[in-house]
Amino acid sequence: MKSIALQLERIGGFVSKDAVTAYAPALQQYNAALHDKTGRGADFLGWVNLPSSITDAELTDYENTAKALRRKDIEFFVVIGIGGSYLGAKAVIDALSDSFAQLKPFYNTPRVLFAGQNLSEDYLAELRDLLCDREYAMAVISKSGTTTEPAIAFRLLKRDLEEKYGKDEAQSRIIAITDAKRGALRKLADTEGYKTYVISDDIGGRYSVLTPVGLLAIAVAGLDIRALVKGAVDMEQASDKNVPYEKNLPMQYAAVRNVLYHSGKIIEILVNYNPKLHYFAEWWKQLYGESEGKEGKGIFPASVDNTSDLHSMGQYIQEGERRLFETVISISAPAHNLRIPADSDNLDGLNFLAGKRVNAVNRMAELGTALAHVDGGVPNLRIEIPELNAYYLGQLIYFFEKACGLSGYTLGVNPFDQPGVEAYKKNMFALLDKPGYEEASKAIKLLINK
Repeated sequence: MKSIALQLERIGGFVSKDAVTAYAPALQQYNAALHDKTGRGADFLGWVNLPSSITDAELTDYENTAKALRRKDIEFFVVIGIGGSYLGAKAVIDALSDSFAQLKPFYNTPRVLFAGQNLSEDYLAELRDLLCDREYAMAVISKSGTTTEPAIAFRLLKRDLEEKYGKDEAQSRIIAITDAKRGALRKLADTEGYKTYVISDDIGGRYSVLTPVGLLAIAVAGLDIRALVKGAVDMEQASDKNVPYEKNLPMQYAAVRNVLYHSGKIIEILVNYNPKLHYFAEWWKQLYGESEGKEGKGIFPASVDNTSDLHSMGQYIQEGERRLFETVISISAPAHNLRIPADSDNLDGLNFLAGKRVNAVNRMAELGTALAHVDGGVPNLRIEIPELNAYYLGQLIYFFEKACGLSGYTLGVNPFDQPGVEAYKKNMFALLDKPGYEEASKAIKLLINK
């Protein structure tokens, strides 16, 4: 099988090769620390060897659960979770599914919907309206069972499901993905008899796409989880601690990012030229933003969908602040072959493109943009994927996960915690008068009423 490729030719005018390779010895040590679990955040390094540890029995279990749900003729499978508990699954499903699957007639594969990733009353109300007269089941994902957004969504949808089907049938349509022993959701799942999957204590949410958190929903969507895992396994092996820097793509990516960061390029834009990758970029932004953004440090992760965003953000990237660089995900071969027809009137002036594939135009737009941006002061990294399928997406997921851990260590932060995430929760709970927050409630209300 081929592999994804990392191309660094368009950074030469911004940083020297020596500056990049100078990071190699440290990165070799950081990679060993990840595999040996001796670095910061060692309690959350279960993802490092996760792909190769996934058993055939586990994959068969996910596939069988998906088949059992399909036998119920469900039209929708609702995944309730926030952050890494939904972004990984959403990224893979969108990348590998028909762009218009939601608008096409229902066949044998349920459509996967998401809830608990926001607090929009309109979103929840409209989701409930959709589901009220349709066949559905759901998975609720939470280690604690008390995270506000998914807990509210689950409370609402659980009540709806029980009223629609009765408690016994509802029990067979709810899957809990939670802690092995602790937490409110574990207690409820044991009491109600839900089928459960365990979120390992040593894997954080943003690294959980290759656990039941992501793989179950991906299997329900009818996608090839075995190929996804195989791709991740191959990238795990290709970036093992014994693989030298010269052949280790995650190490190289981490090195380049940090050299650019220390040269003043503090914003990284992940660029795609296929709209199927929009949510992959959202997953990537959480992975890097939550891992690196702490202690006053970190590269700010942003994203654009080209060529669409060339007509909006393109102006800023070309001529705005020169503190950014781009990482482009480029797909070599699309799944379809669509050629531009000739037109006798040629009013749009496009006959010079007649007979060419749309992808050929897209590729030249990508190349032309990269050259323009480099000329405009924006370094350009490129990741080429032979085709957008489960195997190469598995490679790409693990590539970014490994590079993120390495890059975080290089920055000098713990890439596996997220202390800042709690700040908004404390204020929200105080404003909502949650029990136990009485003093905080008084203080914050005095502050906002000044």
